[in-house]
Amino acid sequence: MTMLSKTDELNQWSNLDHKQQIISKFNSSCSVCGGFHMSSDHWKFMAEDMPKEPVEMIDDLIKMGVYKPNTLKVAQTVNAADIRKTLLLRAAGKGNPQRERLVLELAKQAGGIENAFAAAFGANAGEFFGDVVHNSEFSRRRFLKNLAVGAALVSLTNCAPNQQSQESVTDTANAPVIVDNLEKKDLRIGFIPITCATPIIMSEPLGFYKKYGFNAQVVKMPSWGAVRDSAIAGELDAYHMLAPMPIAMTLGLGSASFGVKLASIENINGQAITVANKYKGKINGPADFKGFNIGVPFPYSMHNLLLRYYLATGGIDPDRDVKIRAVPPPDSIAQLIAGDIDAYLMPDPFNQRAVYEEAGFIHKLTKELWPGHPCCAFAASDNWIDQNPNTFRALNKAIIEAAGYARNPANRVEIAKAISERAFLNQPVEVVEAVLTGNFDDGLGNSRSVPDRIDFDPYPWQSFANWISSQLVRWDLQGDSKVKTAIAADKYEEVGKEIFMTDLARELAVELGQTAPDDIYRTETLEFDTFDPANPQKYVDEQIKKYGV
Repeated sequence: MTMLSKTDELNQWSNLDHKQQIISKFNSSCSVCGGFHMSSDHWKFMAEDMPKEPVEMIDDLIKMGVYKPNTLKVAQTVNAADIRKTLLLRAAGKGNPQRERLVLELAKQAGGIENAFAAAFGANAGEFFGDVVHNSEFSRRRFLKNLAVGAALVSLTNCAPNQQSQESVTDTANAPVIVDNLEKKDLRIGFIPITCATPIIMSEPLGFYKKYGFNAQVVKMPSWGAVRDSAIAGELDAYHMLAPMPIAMTLGLGSASFGVKLASIENINGQAITVANKYKGKINGPADFKGFNIGVPFPYSMHNLLLRYYLATGGIDPDRDVKIRAVPPPDSIAQLIAGDIDAYLMPDPFNQRAVYEEAGFIHKLTKELWPGHPCCAFAASDNWIDQNPNTFRALNKAIIEAAGYARNPANRVEIAKAISERAFLNQPVEVVEAVLTGNFDDGLGNSRSVPDRIDFDPYPWQSFANWISSQLVRWDLQGDSKVKTAIAADKYEEVGKEIFMTDLARELAVELGQTAPDDIYRTETLEFDTFDPANPQKYVDEQIKKYGV
């Protein structure tokens, strides 16, 4: 067959990488791939002309100009970690089902999609393409077959109309998504109506769930206790949870033990300490909260842990000098107005809504306590993940893609409008927009601009898990010392790696073209100290020694 013009030297191969497609030129238009050769050549090659002997296959591809030495040099330089199955279909299939079927047929010849990937583009491409001496006929024949298939796949990624040459393969906005292997498509995903849940909520109205083949319904829940109980009862498929909840639930803290995985982080920052207006001018630091009734959304929350961290630095014992109690976020403003609580550390939009209603003022954003701290997470039970592995992976990927979209400040106004609706947050658009854009009034007469007041980074650092565990040990919220056994000094790493799915989150982010860290730990810098994730118990001991609690 004639796939390539004999006069075309393919001199652009040296510029090929995983970010830019260089397009070969053909003599006639192909209805399968859009390139310039006979459409029937694809199927004739697969059904009739593909040689049975690997040596003949190599010879034919060389004669056709498909396989050239510079093509192989390219394959040796491309990093397989950056190019996986989705990217292969994206690059070679270009959204055309017929092209994708051809790619998959070629993959079969290589022994599977991963082998095809390695042959065509992988870090081990040299094993297939290098000048290797093979000692047996079997290994030599396998080498030649992989060589042929790999070269064909490399060439196929360049077989497309010229107008596509400027598209980046990392632009996944319209990338085809394979949804045939989902175990379950009708899903119920629980959420609390707060801006922390932005990726979970927005994925319904903005189509991220639909893109991944789901008929997903986000279910508004009244409290975190209700989310926990519904998770245990199996009434939800997946859930919006506070970052400490999967650790607490898995270890049986605050409830019966129930295995939950933290799949990805929903948001970083995005909380605040809000105080009733009657205390204006009286609150300057943590010591001034002595005697207060303070609301937090749930005992096992970043809100409770960060509030305790802050109060302790001012000499306040959170268990003796103040009363901290759980208040469902939607009830927080009413309780503030009624005087049932004097202040709260809550998720937005309820801090901004208090300012909007002239009920309170924002004393401190939590990003000032810990820039980039985790808050909420996307989670699912161990059992559900085991029963629905493909569904879980695709759902997590949808959430991570939505978080990436929300991270772009240019999209925040659109998102604010989408999630403010009654079915979701049921809040004034201007309140939600003030939170998401970071342009807001603080209730003290100041107009502030804090672009990262809330942000969206789905990467679940293991250092997050270790800090959370350290504070659960420090405060022993259950009061029976069970946590000190469950998270002994030598178990921090084990607990974190069992529950926080850091490696999977990185893998999915890379597939989406997002930038994800290679490290799983980092040193965390808080307002009053620095957390070394390698020594969490030492951190706790030093806190207690310094502040007495």
